[in-house]
Amino acid sequence: MKIAISGKGGVGKTTLAALLAQVYADAGRDVLAVDADPSPCLAGALGFPDPLREQLHPISEMDALIEERTGAKPGASGGFFTLNPRVDDIPDRFSVSHRGVRLLEMGSVDFGGSGCICPESAMLKTLFTHLMFRKDDVLILDMYAGVEHLGRATVDFVDAMLVVVEPTRRSLGTAAQIKSLANDIGLERLWLVGNKVRDEQEAEFLRSATPDLPMLGYLPADLAVQEADRLGEAVYDYVPAMKEAAGQIGQKLMANINETDDLKIESGV
Repeated sequence: MKIAISGKGGVGKTTLAALLAQVYADAGRDVLAVDADPSPCLAGALGFPDPLREQLHPISEMDALIEERTGAKPGASGGFFTLNPRVDDIPDRFSVSHRGVRLLEMGSVDFGGSGCICPESAMLKTLFTHLMFRKDDVLILDMYAGVEHLGRATVDFVDAMLVVVEPTRRSLGTAAQIKSLANDIGLERLWLVGNKVRDEQEAEFLRSATPDLPMLGYLPADLAVQEADRLGEAVYDYVPAMKEAAGQIGQKLMANINETDDLKIESGV
């Protein structure tokens, strides 16, 4: 399974990514979690201890590695460099494992414009494509709002994109934009996950105002999530209600993916 998680900033993408990663790891699956957010914080949500966090470094900030693989210094523009550098060793070499979850931090590139090409972007784009072709049992991508990491060359390898939403119209507006962008590149396997849902009234609001996307499940509003972050504890362990809800979402997601695959087989796709 290859699962991309997106949504408006602050809705809880990283919380969901951490919960699902641990759900599948505890079920005996081989999990690679990739933090593709510009401000990586998935290690904290997973409860990685400080010594392991110190071993994590965003790939986009590894200047020596980028220069070695692309033939140009990071930040360089206008010169020649390799657009398809070697990246096959990076996931295993630079990921860190804890409780059955391997974590890799991608980092971000500050683009000067939509047409900007630089060694850092070439490195990350090639790495992202490589991740799509790997044989990991479960790949979870914690992305920022949008589908910038995805492209037509890799979209067929994404089994699901989960769009995290709060019970607010602005959050649902962002979900509609993400859906439009995803459909533009051919990705149609999208589901909503409601977060910070306090009661049935808010759950009903999400169901009724959805941008024509199926609702996969809900994570409850719980102040203990912030407390877990302050204490450096994994949400999965610290907030039982979140763990239970994530388990249900994880099971439903697998069922939906399997059903989609069966329909593809029946239709000869």
